Parts: sequence; C-alpha cells; structure tokens
Amino acid sequence: MAGTGEFVEADNAEAIITRIEHKSRKIESLLKQYKHVEALKTALEGSPPNTRDERCKSANWIVVHRAIMAIKDVDGMFSSLDPEYYDILMKYLYRGLSTGDRPTCDQCLRIHEKLTERAGLGCILRSLADIVNTV
Repeated sequence: MAGTGEFVEADNAEAIITRIEHKSRKIESLLKQYKHVEALKTALEGSPPNTRDERCKSANWIVVHRAIMAIKDVDGMFSSLDPEYYDILMKYLYRGLSTGDRPTCDQCLRIHEKLTERAGLGCILRSLADIVNTV
C-alpha cells in the first residue's frame, strides 16, 4: 500500500498523544477567546496523525470534535477557512456522522451542506477515496 512507510509505529504513539494534548490546550484557549475558526484550523492542522494507532486517532477526533461543535456561524466560518482544510474537514464530518450522536450529526450536516456548496462534489469524493489518511 502506498504511504505505508510514513506511518508512525505504536511505540511513538505516546509522543503523538502528547502533541494532541498540547493542541487540545491551545484549542481550548482559542475557544475561550471566541476564536472558533482559529480553533478549527488548529484542530485540523497535522490531521490525521500518521499512525494506525486507534488511541491517537480517537484523541485527535475528540479535539477536532470540540472545535466543530463550537462553530456557530457556519457561513462565517467558510469566509475565514482556507480551502486547504476542506478535504480533511470533510473526513472529520463523516466521522462525526458515524457516531450517531444527534447534536454531533446535526452540526456535521449543517457544515457538510455549506462545505459541499463551497468545495463541490470533488471534496466528497476525495475524502471517501483516500484510504491512506483515515481519521
């Protein structure tokens, strides 16, 4: 499989978790300052972690989920969010939809609608076709 050598082995999972915890603290600080889009950008940076370790993926999802749920003005979010984040955001929206949690699904669907309007169907296809960078 292409890209397999780039994944971090389980013995480095603790280092990845430590980076995610640091990112989480930064996001909480941004959210307290009502900088929701900056918090989302920070959450999406470096995502998904280059590991197959589910603990890392789950820890990173929690951080991204916190930022996604804080977004109140979806239209305003897209006026500030760079297109480079669209594909990875779409992946996390699908992860959110897979939880079955009503508030999470509602928020993910609101963002999904606006993201699809802005980024087009290609964003959906790229996020579903990318089996190497799983979230």
